[in-house]
Amino acid sequence: MTRRNKTSHRKTVLVAGGAGFLGSHLCEALLGNGDRILCLDNLLTGSLQNVAELEQYPSFRFFEHDVCLPFRTKERIDEIYNLACPASPPRYQADPVHTMRTCVNGTLNLLELAENHEARFVQASTSEVYGDPLEHPQREDHFGNVNCTGPRACYDEGKRAAEALCFDFLRAKRADVRVARIFNTYGPRMQREDGRIISNLITQALSRRSLTIHGDGSQTRSFCYVSDLTKALISLMAVDPNPGLPVNLGNPGEFTINDLARLVVEETRTSSRPRYLPLPADDPHRRRPDISRAQALLGWAPQVPLREGLRLTIAYFRRCELGARPRTAHALQGNASGPIPAEASRIVAAPDR
Repeated sequence: MTRRNKTSHRKTVLVAGGAGFLGSHLCEALLGNGDRILCLDNLLTGSLQNVAELEQYPSFRFFEHDVCLPFRTKERIDEIYNLACPASPPRYQADPVHTMRTCVNGTLNLLELAENHEARFVQASTSEVYGDPLEHPQREDHFGNVNCTGPRACYDEGKRAAEALCFDFLRAKRADVRVARIFNTYGPRMQREDGRIISNLITQALSRRSLTIHGDGSQTRSFCYVSDLTKALISLMAVDPNPGLPVNLGNPGEFTINDLARLVVEETRTSSRPRYLPLPADDPHRRRPDISRAQALLGWAPQVPLREGLRLTIAYFRRCELGARPRTAHALQGNASGPIPAEASRIVAAPDR
């Protein structure tokens, strides 16, 4: 595995799953850094609306493409972020075979693309690799407690298999691979009915419906605002030397689902009340990341408190209810690297197959 000198030119970055919730925020941040973006998405759960404002920038190109098929381009790629996979249980369970193929075949295709282009690679793995964990908080050396035949296995085991592929490529020096284990992330552009707890509670509260809570609400989660997570992914891509190990990315603040529901009620000023339903199979009881490795390697820690992040997310959903176009994120205003450059007309094209 060799590395080309990338200090003398603007980077070309491929973001698979780039029209999704997290991927679109990552594309914005990278554009703000002055990078050229190749955004791949099959639009199964992603949305063109998420990247509509990015298409005015000539440095951004969108390709409707399923990573289960190889992607080919004559343009040299410097970095690849693999965020391609539905992340909420109702979405990934809707077509479990395709979910597994996306995790395994899709990751393999992108790893081979990284090998061919000598590109750095960040794999968006998940806290679900820990399953219903036997240790708390979860450290990266915990092997997990996963049901390999249950309804969540297509995602949990698919992501575990993808990690195995990533570290095989790294050990064989075929690609410079970094693996992020992402814990619950939230913020603007979450889909209203995608089954994630924060979007569910907010949309139910704003429409004054009962707040759906599975189990007794005592199970815990940790919630990271999307801007914090995006910065962590970019830092993981940039860090030298390669960590050589998975890195937990998330907010270590731990809240019960009942705590979360109370915060949503307070911030939306709703009269909605909880409605308790049976707990789904294999739903983890406690989830909280140990981010010591990320702090040591990346100098990173989340900055946005849950209440503040909820306010921003609630404001987004209110605007959506009013039919307002979501505002462009701050990343597009430019940063220390300057504003996003305009150098040519935008191109939207199909991949070279």
